Amino acid sequence: MKLGFFDSGIGGLTVLAESLRLLPAENYLYMADTKHVPYGTKSKEEVRAFVFEAVEKMIEQGIDALVIACNTATSIAINELRERYSFPIVGMEPAVKPAVEMNRNTGKRVLVFATPLTLKQPKYYALVSRVDENGIVDSLPMPELVQYCESLQFDRQVMGEYFRAKLSPYDLNNYGIIVLGCTHYPFYTDILRDILPPHIEIINGNAGTVRRLSALLNRYGIETGLGQGNVTFTCTGGEEAYIEKMKMALSLLR
Repeated sequence: MKLGFFDSGIGGLTVLAESLRLLPAENYLYMADTKHVPYGTKSKEEVRAFVFEAVEKMIEQGIDALVIACNTATSIAINELRERYSFPIVGMEPAVKPAVEMNRNTGKRVLVFATPLTLKQPKYYALVSRVDENGIVDSLPMPELVQYCESLQFDRQVMGEYFRAKLSPYDLNNYGIIVLGCTHYPFYTDILRDILPPHIEIINGNAGTVRRLSALLNRYGIETGLGQGNVTFTCTGGEEAYIEKMKMALSLLR
């Protein structure tokens, strides 16, 4: 049995790392769409086409289930993917619901970091409308952050200055939780903890996604626990250097 994980770049490795922790006895195929990264600044139509092209390549490599480890791709293509394919498919959703529930009685607000394209999608608006009955959720686009991550820009001073500039219009005393609504963003959790007030929690949807994957495999009757935690890396551009970068980036998360 082989579990497929797909993202535009290295961001989905943060979800894969969580799956390796929670489901260590599986084998994995990770594909990055290096020909088209980043997705968050492209059109909805372009992204939909990129996702289906990549998923077809993953099917050729024998996946039994698929995680779309990209919030932007999920918001655009997940419904059509499930209509077309019969195997289990799990998508990402910004962890707005748990953030609202955690903050419900604190009087604090929730701030969601996400790509511009994710924030424009009806799926995101529907999510916020459904769970944010008290109007405590604010959204902050981070158009540059995926590219910083893809460049392995993790310098604490450089990125600290970036986040401080992005957050300067906000009174952080009013916020209790920041939601990392793109799978690239958890790479910056430690840097954010250094610059945020200690009362602010940082959450993402990765663990919840893997739990949904596990439940779905069980529901489909797919036999699990027969692998060794092996990960095969591939990318649409076929660059060996990028595959080595993915291996190194995953090692930072384990």
